[in-house]
Amino acid sequence: MIQYDPHKWLDHFFDVRGSLVREIFVRVALCVAWSAGVVAFHKHVHDVAMPSLLHTLMGVAMGMLLVFRTSSSYDRFWEGRKLWGGIVNETRNLIRSASVHLKDDPELLARLTRWTAAFPWAAMHSLRGTDGLGPQADELPAAKVKEAMDAQSTVLAVSVNITYCLREARDRGLITDFILASLEQNVQQLVDYIGGCERIRKTPMPFAYAVHLRRALVLYCFTLPFAMVETFGWTTVVDVLVLAYTFFGIEEIGVEIEGPFGHDDNDLPLEDICETIHKNLYALGGLEKLKRDALPEGL
Repeated sequence: MIQYDPHKWLDHFFDVRGSLVREIFVRVALCVAWSAGVVAFHKHVHDVAMPSLLHTLMGVAMGMLLVFRTSSSYDRFWEGRKLWGGIVNETRNLIRSASVHLKDDPELLARLTRWTAAFPWAAMHSLRGTDGLGPQADELPAAKVKEAMDAQSTVLAVSVNITYCLREARDRGLITDFILASLEQNVQQLVDYIGGCERIRKTPMPFAYAVHLRRALVLYCFTLPFAMVETFGWTTVVDVLVLAYTFFGIEEIGVEIEGPFGHDDNDLPLEDICETIHKNLYALGGLEKLKRDALPEGL
């Protein structure tokens, strides 16, 4: 995700990265070249003008379709952000509570903290179709890490290891059954949140809607010169450029943000979120202090 200051309006006016200009350039260029050809044919070969009423009415329908498209895509984007906000909160709550109840067993608390910090990294890689447990993977038992990586769902395997840590704490008498149930509720919420993210990733916009909108866009933009050439002449080329850029850009924005868990410029900053969780949990679990204590004097 690109970070920017919304108050500095002109600072990003000419930015290309993240503005989707590259993605729609070919479509817009084809529309402009086609409109120039239509104008030249109309002026030098034969009258090809048509009434503009149809495009006026169709423009209203196109606007409604595009508004629905981008609104639906932003709903998916914002729901994804809320789900990851829930992952942030639940991981913090889990380790915050555990740091109090497990303070007499630093080793177990450290293991629980590392597995919990691995959860968002595993979730991110799962949503992107890749593998990984983040920077704390080297600090976890190698056999357990391999078992989690080889599991059908790495993120669920990580959640199971979190639960094993909690049950071990209960078996040692560090927490009661009531506290175990309370902490396990945090783990359950984490699994629910990743399930919500998977629902977004695996349920694209309905195929019929996406295809119909794109067909309508192409028909509208490529027939627009015929409706404008009689009135605007060569200015039609500029008018088509503006309209094609606007319509294709709006549609591409919907495509860009409907799947918010990828690597696109406008997707959610999952790496930053995972890194924030990692730092927060290590501070809560006392692992940052252990790292500092392990450093040689003078560093």
